[in-house]
Amino acid sequence: MTIRVLVIDDSALMRKLLTEIIHGAADLEVVGTAPDAASARELIKSMNPDVLTLDVQMPGMDGLAFLEKLMRLRPMPVVMVSAFTQAGSETTLKALELGAVDFIAKPRAGSALSLEEYGRELADKIRAAKAARLRCRGLIRPADQDAAGSRVFAPVRALSGGAGKVIFLGASTGGTEAIKEFLLGMPANCPPILIVQHMPETFTASFAARLNSLCQPTVIEAQGGEKVSPGMVYIAPGHSHLRVCRTAAGVVTELSKADPVNRHRPAVDVLFDSAAALMGNQAVGVLLTGMGKDGAQGLLRMRQAGARTFAQDEASCVVYGMPREAFLIGAVDEVVGLDEMARRVLAAFGKAVA
Repeated sequence: MTIRVLVIDDSALMRKLLTEIIHGAADLEVVGTAPDAASARELIKSMNPDVLTLDVQMPGMDGLAFLEKLMRLRPMPVVMVSAFTQAGSETTLKALELGAVDFIAKPRAGSALSLEEYGRELADKIRAAKAARLRCRGLIRPADQDAAGSRVFAPVRALSGGAGKVIFLGASTGGTEAIKEFLLGMPANCPPILIVQHMPETFTASFAARLNSLCQPTVIEAQGGEKVSPGMVYIAPGHSHLRVCRTAAGVVTELSKADPVNRHRPAVDVLFDSAAALMGNQAVGVLLTGMGKDGAQGLLRMRQAGARTFAQDEASCVVYGMPREAFLIGAVDEVVGLDEMARRVLAAFGKAVA
């Protein structure tokens, strides 16, 4: 079945380019384009598209204001199209909080991605958006519901035990909000956490800073060479794979610009494979929402090496792809809803929770 797409962007050139790129996929069709929110509203009513691509920056009502009204009045799948700037990345993260399914940076000259590769990535994100469960203000719900709200997190008591153990986590589509929810369930002295979220390099620093402002543990974008310590969360930068290695100082982070794995750099499998090889039963693996298969094989290798492994359940995933693949190959010890994931993971460490 053809997926009907409405492209919303104030630039005529960008509307034309995105239309051509989307039409390159046999199962996608652009049914209309709009330069602003007012035009977009009329086209949504008349064309009833399946998915929107939405510019972050627009004249008049900007992308965020439009998205907020859309998700309140007529929730539908949205892929944000963002500029490669710090301001663009911060606005995009807010859009994901408001309910956008995913985002992609605008195509640009000199990008590492060819136009063909960009087209494949955009098409994948549009397909995932069409299949996604919508998230409005932190609440996962089916597309035909009209409720919205935010989760309230119970406090977690100070923890002890589990010395030397490390949490390794991977996510993709829907992962920015899922990771936030997971970390909001973690106390300040949580075990070290290393995270791969599929995200361009211009966005990971803003993502880490935003999490750091919200969560009790300290969250940083990994630079490589940091000693892996309790109370710390290390986000893989968008330009490099993240691994762990052992030095005289102990377990430290390591970055690599090796070729993409599963079409991704950073790749979850690279992180999980290093955990399996180095940490064995001192590791805990967590695979959250995302399209594709990245992380499934790595989680299996972690489990085979003695790690405890968790995957997010279908009902709470925005896209039940990566966790599903992991479950199907026997990589998962426990399937858990997102709202219980932090507690279940901490329980695997023998931790006390409120």
